[in-house]
Amino acid sequence: MLKQLFLVLAILVSGSTLVAGQQPVRLRVLSYNIHHAQGVDGKLDLQRIANVILSVKPDVVALQEVDQNTSRTGGVDQAAELAKLTEMKSVFGANIDLQGGHYGNAVLTRLPIGSHQNVLLPNVNHGEQRGVIQADLKLPGSGQSLLLLATHFDHRKDSSERLQSARKINALVAERPDQPALLAGDLNATPDSQTLQALQQQWTLANEQPLATIPVKEPVKQIDFILLRPAERWSVVEVKVLDEAVASDHRAILAVLELK
Repeated sequence: MLKQLFLVLAILVSGSTLVAGQQPVRLRVLSYNIHHAQGVDGKLDLQRIANVILSVKPDVVALQEVDQNTSRTGGVDQAAELAKLTEMKSVFGANIDLQGGHYGNAVLTRLPIGSHQNVLLPNVNHGEQRGVIQADLKLPGSGQSLLLLATHFDHRKDSSERLQSARKINALVAERPDQPALLAGDLNATPDSQTLQALQQQWTLANEQPLATIPVKEPVKQIDFILLRPAERWSVVEVKVLDEAVASDHRAILAVLELK
């Protein structure tokens, strides 16, 4: 009888531990086109960018228009320096050789970084080479990983390259349908565009209604986004555009999300 009682207690304890482990993981995710840290006032100020990031205490940050060791920004590795200033880890994805260094996207995160790679996106009619960072981030207390894709799409009027980039990103995640994933970046397209419609074949927008991010002083349209998948695994707590209009020519967008 005593052994049976201990067995029942063990099952109850084990069951309660399992339930505790299934509590949602809350993440604060920021996407920010930093314009190589040159503000609309013409000043180059990386600390100012760091202050914007720190103001909302994000767990994950997708950055666009980041310089690495270029002459125009004083030979600074901006991703590495921002990691120091924000006390996060960093990944840089070089897409273009520029002024003795490189130019591309970056990720900052408080989460442990597993594997990561920079994937070049389709280039149409000799435009600016674009890329997407793929990073596996280890989620606290869950034993699972989060796939983060951080990118910056083509800016030209013709949407051909953006559409191809959207399809490429959809193909990258199609083989991992059940893995929780986030896509963040400057997509140079609006919510009603063909580009966003293509992405929404695989992804769900964090914000249901448009949230304008440009022009920075008086934003009128949204081109910076955070998307998630699979939709049933995520709950959106909050999405907002930061009220900062000097540090860059874009406003940053923050999503507070819970992974079930």
